Amino acid sequence: MRYISKIIYFIITLLFIAGCSKKTLEPTIDKATELVKEEMSESFRSNPPAPAPARKIQMGSFDQFELDNGLTVIVVENHKLPRVSYQVQLKNQAVQEGEKAGYVSITGQLLARGTDSRSKAEIDEAVDFIGATLNTNGYGMYASSLTKHQDKLLSIASNVLLNPSFPTEEYDKIITQTLSGLEASKTDPSSMASNASRKINFGADHPYGEVETVESLQKIGVADCQEYYRQFFLPNNAYLIIVGDITADQAKAKAQQYFGDWKKAPIKNWKYDSVASPNESHVSFVNKDAAVQSSIRITYPVDLSPGDEDVIAASVMNSILGGNSFSGRLFQNLREDKAYTYGANSSLSRDPIVGNFSAYADVRNEVTDSSIVEILSEMDRIKSEPVSTEDLENTKNYMAGNFALALESPQTIARYALNVARYNLPTDYYETYLEKLDAVTVSDIKRVAEKYIRTDKANIIVVGSKDDVADNLIKFDANGSIDYYDYKGDEMKSPTSVIPESLTAESIIKGYIDKIGGQDKLSAIKSLKQVSSMNLMGQKMDVSSYQLEPGKFALEIQTGGMTVIEQRFDGNTLEVNQMGQKQVFTEGAEVDAMKGSAAIFPQLLFLSEDYTLDLKGYEEINGSDAFKINATSPENQRVTHYYDKVTGLLVKQVTQQGDQALSQEMSDYREVDGILFPHKMTITGMAPVPVEMIVESVQINADISEGQFTIKQ
Repeated sequence: MRYISKIIYFIITLLFIAGCSKKTLEPTIDKATELVKEEMSESFRSNPPAPAPARKIQMGSFDQFELDNGLTVIVVENHKLPRVSYQVQLKNQAVQEGEKAGYVSITGQLLARGTDSRSKAEIDEAVDFIGATLNTNGYGMYASSLTKHQDKLLSIASNVLLNPSFPTEEYDKIITQTLSGLEASKTDPSSMASNASRKINFGADHPYGEVETVESLQKIGVADCQEYYRQFFLPNNAYLIIVGDITADQAKAKAQQYFGDWKKAPIKNWKYDSVASPNESHVSFVNKDAAVQSSIRITYPVDLSPGDEDVIAASVMNSILGGNSFSGRLFQNLREDKAYTYGANSSLSRDPIVGNFSAYADVRNEVTDSSIVEILSEMDRIKSEPVSTEDLENTKNYMAGNFALALESPQTIARYALNVARYNLPTDYYETYLEKLDAVTVSDIKRVAEKYIRTDKANIIVVGSKDDVADNLIKFDANGSIDYYDYKGDEMKSPTSVIPESLTAESIIKGYIDKIGGQDKLSAIKSLKQVSSMNLMGQKMDVSSYQLEPGKFALEIQTGGMTVIEQRFDGNTLEVNQMGQKQVFTEGAEVDAMKGSAAIFPQLLFLSEDYTLDLKGYEEINGSDAFKINATSPENQRVTHYYDKVTGLLVKQVTQQGDQALSQEMSDYREVDGILFPHKMTITGMAPVPVEMIVESVQINADISEGQFTIKQ
């Protein structure tokens, strides 16, 4: 009452003096305004308004019906734009592909590559002509166009879905493209971490643990794709979701017209083995030589299904921990506070088969173990300490805003309608979402954190440089040991440092020198010219390299008779010219790296007192054991060599190029004037996909002038 009476007093006073002049009134008005502001501020601080109750969402209406062939149709009307989309989604969540992992994806790509009446080119042309979209995948199809073109689109889309021809020539193209992508993933830390996480969390015999490999793709045939299509692409195993400028009656007529003749058949039921969570913490490591960063995953399977009573509270909890990129605790700790990384996040997925938790970050080598400590600490903290009311309310407001924003899209409403049907959710599940979100309490967050966050029973997976990182991670493993995996996620025998006492890095390198020709012959070579060819992204390139002792190097790469890259190093200065863009380096890592790699036979330098050699045991390279040696130059540049245990030949070397690791695998050794040279090299790190270089000629003590290495200022 005191507050109300003062407000009335100020209003009456202002009315009373309304007849005075502006100049006279200004001080009085200003004073009255300040008093009102002050009084209102004090009142609001002491008596904040109560929050309004959470709104019940009015979702856009949708209709659902079933055709005689068992096809479930969901229709979401939206007449704001003259567009309509048709999506077919299979009901099966996943299939176990076994030794032929990849055929589901291949099948999905093949669907739109040809039908009984149209070739791929004709399908593409017809879709483009009406400005439409048509995509297929292993679990369905999506098509969209202007409403006036929907019949033309549906005639194409239904033909693609119901009458695929699985052309062999298109199958061959898909396999080739997929294999190229797999080659690129061999050295991609994210792909390596994903492969390892899937197999370790779910097991290789579970659909979620299967990984496409070169070997699995080579076992797939067109018949496998046809069989998958026959078993699962059935109307009684599918939803048809229609969204856009169409009525329910019109949609039913279109569904019947274009999909009513789709023949139903018995559906193959899949049963999946249950997934066991780890009963203690394990450290698993995937080696990526010369990596300057580590990719960390702390992960494990969880039992959390769509519609579970914990889903919303668990989502809020994960958002506070790391699901909200910028305000999440992991991000604030590892990036804002510690500056260990550009980002750190977490995810908690719900799934009808099995869910998954993962906390992840890419960090510098030297802080890998410290980062794991901080991630585990934040995971422990959200379990042991109640979150603040402010953090909880901010997170709920953020999630509510995102939910409301998403509802502006009719595709979102269609997805929610599909979820209700697929997961047997209450019909008002999404309409009451905000009410359920608003009801989440501090105690709920602690309860679900204790249930789903586990720091003592987790898979700690790291992709990075074994030499720089692995030893510091043993302390996180319950058994004090580390399991090693390859890029495919397959467990490897542990790299070992157990070697005979008589064997040293120097003796291995001397053995290599003797194997390829001997020190006297190698020392007598003062110049070397090699001509090679390679295919880069479909473009043939000719590569000429020139070396002149001591330590001068030049390189020219041409395509179609045009020089695209030139590189010259005179022993002190490096010049790089790419398509007319020239850079000159007189010092720094680029120059230091060239000083070590410009030598014709760097092994001769390794044996000098200037280099430090470290024999790291042996590891498996392409199925064979190889001794691993780190050689560090006077400029502190490290190169890693692998020498085959049986042949003694150099089979791989890894060097650091800035933030990237350049890997070369050598094979096909041939004799040239009594000296063995590798004639095939597979290079990764130079391009998005591995590049194969074939040596066409080697000239020993070639006539190479000093001008070849002159820096052009």
